[in-house]
Amino acid sequence: MAWTKYQVILASTLVITGSINTLSTKWADTLKSESSDGQIRPFEHPFVQACAMFLGEFLCLLTFKAVYYHLRRKNDGAEDRHDLVKGNREFSPFILLIPAILDMIATSIMYVGLNLTYASSFQMLRGSVIIFVGILSVAFLNRTLVSREWIGILFILIGLGVVGVSDFAADNGEGTSYSRNNVITGDLLIILAQIITAVQMVYEERYVAGLDIPALQAVGWEGFFGFSILGLLLIPMYFIQVMPPFNNNARGVLEDLPDALVQMKNNFQLIMAILGTIVSIAFFNFAGISVTKEISATTRMVLDSVRTLVIWVISLALSWQKFNYLQIFGFAGLLFGMCLYNNILILQTYDRVRNAYLQRRENNDGQSEVIINRRADEPDC
Repeated sequence: MAWTKYQVILASTLVITGSINTLSTKWADTLKSESSDGQIRPFEHPFVQACAMFLGEFLCLLTFKAVYYHLRRKNDGAEDRHDLVKGNREFSPFILLIPAILDMIATSIMYVGLNLTYASSFQMLRGSVIIFVGILSVAFLNRTLVSREWIGILFILIGLGVVGVSDFAADNGEGTSYSRNNVITGDLLIILAQIITAVQMVYEERYVAGLDIPALQAVGWEGFFGFSILGLLLIPMYFIQVMPPFNNNARGVLEDLPDALVQMKNNFQLIMAILGTIVSIAFFNFAGISVTKEISATTRMVLDSVRTLVIWVISLALSWQKFNYLQIFGFAGLLFGMCLYNNILILQTYDRVRNAYLQRRENNDGQSEVIINRRADEPDC
């Protein structure tokens, strides 16, 4: 069935805002500005960027409240029928505290990793979450993975290995500012973050999924908790001395919020990049939830893969990284594995091709039968 115009807009919004979110964050990482000590430094404040992302997610809660109260004023029960707000609204928000903490840790680690590696690798390596979700689901949700899912995980592992090799073999000469050690460290941090994200997903499936909480409200509350907790943690981070490559700020500490604000003040492009992160994550979550409801969750996964391709192409166009043919094979392996794991396209395409081949073979066999001409008055033998 063809998509409606509204569904096309939702799908486009999902791809565009999702791409902008990663690219805005990486754009901020590439910008330089005068720090609080008077030196020109790159903007390396991953925890401040993570706070910005959670602020964007918190906007989803404000959107939920605005839509809910608008519908409630109609006094016709519309708030119980609208896809964005219907569901269980009588629950304790603290049920989402643990997922929010896990999300906060994972996002912070991912943004540290993004500081050290390429935006395309960041997006591709996030696909490894399927591996850890599958394994943890077997261990804690008593789920049994079928052979198709295990083969999908195998292809994802192969794809991840190829992406890692492409980063390790990358030319660190002119055109890139990444050292090989930094890139590999960033890749490993991103994979570590996916383990934590997988724990979050399994926890939500076991303890939250059955509560029928509106998705926009759940994202908003997790954004609120993440922003509040991480915002408070910025205080002790200001006093924690760290070693390279994590200390490229004015005081050489884990995070320097005043320094980040000074750099943003001295370079308006940083303000645009941070605003891009905040606004894009809000629209991305809204579009993602809407795509899942209007089309399907599998379509959302496919569109997320398109987002990875868009980020890779734009990163090449902006010279944020050099072309490496290995990444094509790595992306192909990841995409094939994810589609196979989620039972999208692969087996269906195989069945169509096989059925078409068998049908053609049957037609050819029928046409190859020998035709004997005889007179009308000649008896059959």
